[in-house]
Parts: sequence; structure tokens; C-alpha cells
Amino acid sequence: MFRISALRLTLNNKPMLLFETERLLVKRFTQHDADAFFNVNGNEQVMQYIRPVKSREESDSFLTENLNLYQNGSIVGRFAVFTRGHQSFVGTFSFLYLSDAENFHIGYALIEEAWGKGYATELVKNGIRYFFDTTAKETLYAITEAANAPSQKVLLKAGLLANGHIIEHDKILDLYTITREQAGAVAQ
Repeated sequence: MFRISALRLTLNNKPMLLFETERLLVKRFTQHDADAFFNVNGNEQVMQYIRPVKSREESDSFLTENLNLYQNGSIVGRFAVFTRGHQSFVGTFSFLYLSDAENFHIGYALIEEAWGKGYATELVKNGIRYFFDTTAKETLYAITEAANAPSQKVLLKAGLLANGHIIEHDKILDLYTITREQAGAVAQ
């Protein structure tokens, strides 16, 4: 069950809830989420294929940078993911620009306790729907390191297709894509 419920929760007249799934809530981070944000960005296992681990001070600064990404009408940013029932933090979800600053890529990072529960696939599938329901873009991208087999499996299961390689931040990464047309077929 996918519902765009962005108008339900607001802070300073800005929507807090990006979308929700059957089991998860995806919403904007706040300064009050600094501990949760650090639990992802300071964890070596979680960050293994994403970026270097951050110290607490670096993570707090990174959170502030992320909060500044939230703008009315923009989907750009990293968002907090919580379980619906207990509101337990499980990780992050993102729509970020590729280095060309024109195309978006979808991403996620889950804390270790959330691994193996299907949350990543649920996030990506519903994130794809949200992306195409709220933007005019024809293609959504995803990137991952070649060694990150679990994420590749998630992307393929969510309907993205392997589409070569891309260089991002001086790394050669595997590139995955899904078009609006393909997403329509996946959603049915």
C-alpha cells in the first residue's frame, strides 16, 4: 500500500512526511534526529559501500548540510526511515543528484538491525513510485559499487536494470536505471 501523505505532518509549513509504505514512514530529518543520523553515518558496516565513516562532529555537520537541502517543491535530500508501528529508526532514504546535477539517483542506508527484513526493496519500490508521481523526469537512476551484491539484488528486484557504469566522486560505479514506462509496468 503506497500513499503520498506529504501534507499530514508539517514543520514551519514544510511537509515532514515524504511517503509511507505498508511498514515504513519516510520523512525529513530534524536536528532532533542527530543520534539516528550518526548511527548510520558513523557505522563502518553501513557505510562500507557508500562513503567514508563520519565522526560525530562530521555527522552533525553533514546533518545540517542535509537539512539545508530541503526546499519547498524539491525531493532532493536524505530522509529518515522509521517503522510505522513503533517508530523505530531503521535508516535513511535519498533522492540525490548525480554529478551532472540534472539527473536523480535513489539510495538508502539501513542500520544493521534492519538488514534482511525486506525494508530496502520496499523503500526502493515505493520510492520509484513516489519519484514518478511527483516529478516530470523520465528516468530514475541508482548507483552502487560492483562489490555490493546485496544492493544490486535489491535494485533488480525493485525493477531497475543494470545499465553500464558511471564515475562518481572518482569511483567507477555500476549504474542502474528505470524509466517512467518501466515503472508503470512494475507498479501493476
